[in-house]
Amino acid sequence: MLFNSIEFLLFLPIVFFLYWFILQKKLNVQNSLLLVSSYFFYACWDYRFLFLLLFSTFLDYFTGIKMEESKNQRIRKIWLIISVGINLGFLGIFKYYDFFATSFADFLMNLGLNVHPTTLNIILPVGISFYTFHGLSYVLDIYFQRIKAERNFVEYGVFVSFFPLLVAGPIERATHLLPQIKKPRTFNYGQAVQGARLILWGLFKKVVIADNCAMFVDTVFPAYTDASNSQLILAIVLFSFQIYGDFSGYSDMATGVAKLFGIELLRNFNYPYFSRSIAEFWRRWHISLSSWFKDYLMTIRYSVHWAYHEYEIATFNKL
Repeated sequence: MLFNSIEFLLFLPIVFFLYWFILQKKLNVQNSLLLVSSYFFYACWDYRFLFLLLFSTFLDYFTGIKMEESKNQRIRKIWLIISVGINLGFLGIFKYYDFFATSFADFLMNLGLNVHPTTLNIILPVGISFYTFHGLSYVLDIYFQRIKAERNFVEYGVFVSFFPLLVAGPIERATHLLPQIKKPRTFNYGQAVQGARLILWGLFKKVVIADNCAMFVDTVFPAYTDASNSQLILAIVLFSFQIYGDFSGYSDMATGVAKLFGIELLRNFNYPYFSRSIAEFWRRWHISLSSWFKDYLMTIRYSVHWAYHEYEIATFNKL
């Protein structure tokens, strides 16, 4: 189910009506509705991959509790490595394995070696990067004692799988989103109007700008050898508008939908094409992703290094 689909046009008003007019002032039931709606939203794409989302959610929920309960730093590290390893393993297999296998085979063929790579040919689960990064940031924040482990599974489940975030982000942090999920929410007319405007603006970016640019780009790029220089230059320019319209359009719609339910999301794009340098561009483009890598990538590298160090010690002791 996509934001610009007829199904979502029917889905959103129903959830909105139940959320504010039937379940108002019942926080636990409101959150349960958001969780069930998020799982339904995800299952509409392919119900077979719903188990991945559920497994990742249970894994990190259980890991967070175990890390907080343990007083042994070594045990805490082991739980952290289990969570990081399994999450990144699933992400690597489903998202990157086929790409690297075929790329490596092409490289060997260029060297004169004829190989036939084994690929999985598995459909990429939608949103796997986003809910994986949500879970990883949660367990890392618990490990470094920035937050307490969440005992309410429904509230944690909403944090991981909140349906506006599943398609294209932004990537949220537990420190920002979980307190909003745990706090009672009241309908704010001004916030809802802002949300509706963001949804319409995002739809304009996606449907009017991105999709129309894609019509020309998809005609020129596949037959680039037959295109003129002016057509190629125009296609490149339009492609830049296409990818911006796609990504920022979906982010705007996600932010707008969340506002309808009284939840504020992180800003994801800040006029990147007005940047004065490449570095500034990346600070303004997909802000939640770049900040996530800045805050957590070194931590993950530390965990992997520690696991390898422990493996070396164990191997040495066996000699």
